[in-house]
Amino acid sequence: MRVGAIDCGTNSLRLLVADIEGNSFREVQREMRVVRLGEGIDRTKNFSEAALQRTFAGIDEYVTILRRKGVESLRFCATSASRDAENRAVFIEGVRERLGIEPEVIPGTEEAALSFAGATRELSSGPYLVVDIGGGSTEFVYGNQEVEFAKSVNIGCVRMSERHQLAEFPSREQIAAAVTDIDAAIAQAAAEVPLTSGATLIAVAGTATTVAAAAMGLSMYDRDTIHLSRISADAVAHISEKFLLMSKAERAALPYMHEGRVDVISSGALVLHRVMLATGSKEFVASEHDILDGIAWSQVTKR
Repeated sequence: MRVGAIDCGTNSLRLLVADIEGNSFREVQREMRVVRLGEGIDRTKNFSEAALQRTFAGIDEYVTILRRKGVESLRFCATSASRDAENRAVFIEGVRERLGIEPEVIPGTEEAALSFAGATRELSSGPYLVVDIGGGSTEFVYGNQEVEFAKSVNIGCVRMSERHQLAEFPSREQIAAAVTDIDAAIAQAAAEVPLTSGATLIAVAGTATTVAAAAMGLSMYDRDTIHLSRISADAVAHISEKFLLMSKAERAALPYMHEGRVDVISSGALVLHRVMLATGSKEFVASEHDILDGIAWSQVTKR
């Protein structure tokens, strides 16, 4: 079956088209548009008109791809920003008009489960602790073959960047406030998820993969090289500090840096650094397979 999966997050709008037959998975096309749907959402609790129009324009592009590729089944999942937005009905109606399906605003627990499914399906020996640092929230998921514990907390890279002004040259006080905020949220997760059990730490989504690219000194963003690479905690600490000290122009000039991550990568890397400290992990495994893959698989397996 040819399936389409759309993950609409706080920062990015991503599409995956894949052929799935039994346990066989063949990627047909993968796309990303940084639309920043959740811009300002932490403060206003509403989608701005500009953010909605950017997102709808991205969906219009995806409609063309979906039709051209002959997708038979489609699932659209919206996450943190859509959970927070008081005017989400406008967004839902706009998606419905364009795609002809009902978009799903999924709870953090389902977001966590889909991330876990996408990240671990090709792996053989657990237990795993999957950490998904998104734009609005971060999911912590523990399990072997299936999710056993999960918690979503509101420390995504866009949310932290906006709340603590981390986009460029933050003060020591701003960084300290962000660390306090992040650590408190991680403690919430630790109350429900065994973060220090020694499970293999798998980090997914753009923050983790960009940090991996930085650690390996890549001359371009290379998904194949990044996927399943192992990045040390010391490297994460160094890169987090480096990003916080750089100007946006300096970060934009890095050959592996996506333009849509320039102003939020320093906050995302700080979250990852604090996660490494909290878990005691000596390294993390960077995975290019995440919630998007989980959304695709969910259409051919029992949900």
